[in-house]
Amino acid sequence: MNILFWILISTAFISLLSFIGAITLVLKKELLHKILMLLVSLSAGVLMGAAFFDLIIEASKTVPQITVFIYTLMGFISFFFIEKILQWRHCHDEKCTVHAFAYVNLYGDAVHNFVDGIIIAASFIANLQLGLITTFAMALHEIPQELGEFGVLIYGGFKTSKALLFNFISAITAILGGISGYFLSSYLKNQLIMLLPFAAGGFIYIAASDLIPEIRKESNIKKSFVNMIVFVIGILIVYSLMVFI
Repeated sequence: MNILFWILISTAFISLLSFIGAITLVLKKELLHKILMLLVSLSAGVLMGAAFFDLIIEASKTVPQITVFIYTLMGFISFFFIEKILQWRHCHDEKCTVHAFAYVNLYGDAVHNFVDGIIIAASFIANLQLGLITTFAMALHEIPQELGEFGVLIYGGFKTSKALLFNFISAITAILGGISGYFLSSYLKNQLIMLLPFAAGGFIYIAASDLIPEIRKESNIKKSFVNMIVFVIGILIVYSLMVFI
């Protein structure tokens, strides 16, 4: 099947996940928290698995290992700097309003989704299996993220309908990123391959810096054990997909 078709389907699917934020309006807070933490644990495992079992291995097939490791580290550092810059812009010197924070959040999310689209395109261009696993990893990460994004917009003063619309608009930049990545591949195929270890570094950063610390906050031993099991299941899912797809 045409690579562009898979890219469009995958990025459209990722974009539609922006509407999942509306679930926060109907679920009880306790149930939402329980579901969210399980999703965070699963997402962290899948991101780690995709980075180490898929993206890095795939890039190592065509690029020297030292180069792969350098780009992985660059991805990790870049995501760290991007996050710090966005945090600084959110409330620098405590002079920003909550509403301004919501708009900055939308802008950051739009850029993030555009880059996700390019990474999905690069993954499908490498091979179909990698594209599907990368999309799966991003989708699992997007679910808890979109739940949080929607909450930020509501807290920032947006009405429900406007929050859903704006969140979706920022999400469809993933489609634009996918299309851009596909057409750029004819001219920059070798460069696009380097996005794979770069994305791996980003996946590792998101899992280690944003998701795992949330899991560690759980003080209940039983719940902590369940979260850890789900985290490992996320890693095993990616490994299984590598073997059987």
